[in-house]
Amino acid sequence: MKTLLTCTITAGLLATTAMAEMLDLEKDELTFGFIKLTDMAPLAIAYENGYFEDEGLFVTLEAQANWKVLLDGVIDGQLDGAHMLAGQPLAATIGYGTQAHIITPFSMDLNGNGITVSNEIWEQMKPNVPLMDDGRPQHPISASAMKPVVESYQDQGIPFNMGMVFPVSTHNYELRYWLAAGGLEPGYYSPEDISGQIGADVLLSVTPPPQMPATMEAGTIFGYCVGEPWNQQAVFKGIGVPVITDYQIWKNNPEKVFGITAEFAEENPNTTIALTKALIRAAIWLDENDNANRPEAVEILARSEYVGADAEVIANSMTGTFEFEKGDKRDIPDFNVFFRYNATYPFYSDAIWYLTQMRRWGQIPEPKSDEWFIDTAKEVYRPDLYLQAARMLVDEGMANEADFPWETDGFKAPTPAEDIIDGIAYDGRTPNAYLESLPIGLKGDQIIVGSEIQG
Repeated sequence: MKTLLTCTITAGLLATTAMAEMLDLEKDELTFGFIKLTDMAPLAIAYENGYFEDEGLFVTLEAQANWKVLLDGVIDGQLDGAHMLAGQPLAATIGYGTQAHIITPFSMDLNGNGITVSNEIWEQMKPNVPLMDDGRPQHPISASAMKPVVESYQDQGIPFNMGMVFPVSTHNYELRYWLAAGGLEPGYYSPEDISGQIGADVLLSVTPPPQMPATMEAGTIFGYCVGEPWNQQAVFKGIGVPVITDYQIWKNNPEKVFGITAEFAEENPNTTIALTKALIRAAIWLDENDNANRPEAVEILARSEYVGADAEVIANSMTGTFEFEKGDKRDIPDFNVFFRYNATYPFYSDAIWYLTQMRRWGQIPEPKSDEWFIDTAKEVYRPDLYLQAARMLVDEGMANEADFPWETDGFKAPTPAEDIIDGIAYDGRTPNAYLESLPIGLKGDQIIVGSEIQG
């Protein structure tokens, strides 16, 4: 699986690598898990480009069957770390689903997801979608265009089923966000009912990412939210239409993280910094020179040991475009972002957004103070470790000083209303005020009792 370094490596790069500050590693043989999605790219590139080896790390990458298996592998020590849903370390740390203190020193990417519906649903939505002058649909497409379709199915007694990848996935929260912004109830969780379908107009259930297109083609679900390349796969197979990307739902939203146990970080502090350095270098490579390396990245990711999809399918989104209906390819240069806009820095405000969505839909069943949201974010997201790694890379001449947010307090500037599909701004410093601003979802002292919201 390993691509050998060749004579094409320049003498300058060899000299730079030789000058790298080698840490006294506590553990140098590591196994990392991932799911077959294009946003695992920093792991593949750190491996293939020799960045792990530059840090003295001998890494094995192993694809995992699903997100639960992956998380369990990290918790029980079969995996030293993994490409994770951002909600997984947070949920585990607060004891939702499983109890384990997982941290992240590295955020893997921004954006990268889409919502796809079957051809049948798209044909029923189209009369409700405004058109541009050239006759193509006007984007972004609101879930309000799907609302009459859902109501028609309800009138016929047909459940309207859609798929997402895991209960604490970005995909679950993005699909819920899009539905709620269009006036559809995506359902609630309670301690007694963890289906997430209490009071739902649209019934959401878990489907592993690579199985999404086939599950929709079989008619089990009418659509789904997933990362690439599984939206573009539906276009190539002619079975569905992506109606919106998450970049259009929330511009430059946080996506995956790299997760390790707090115990691993405590027992292996130098190893943690070393692996973070390698991942930062991979992210820089993926975005540098206006994505000039993306075609090479696509060829790597297409291999069976990584994503295992056709290179043409992966390239459809990875190289700065996104195809909606067949032939309707549009420029979305930031569909996949790995380093720009401080994508790799683990911002507390990103963690807090995930926690607000857990509270919004009842996964956090009781009200929490703003302080609780902030303190929980700081337990899991570790920008201190990230900046240690970044400082070493700058000192070694492998990264630019100006590319890192040295002075930040860990919070992004508030996301303006115009960058979010429902026109509601997000400020991670005031999570309860944010929840109050959302028309659908739990807020204040509200709780789910039986099948009703009380409070």
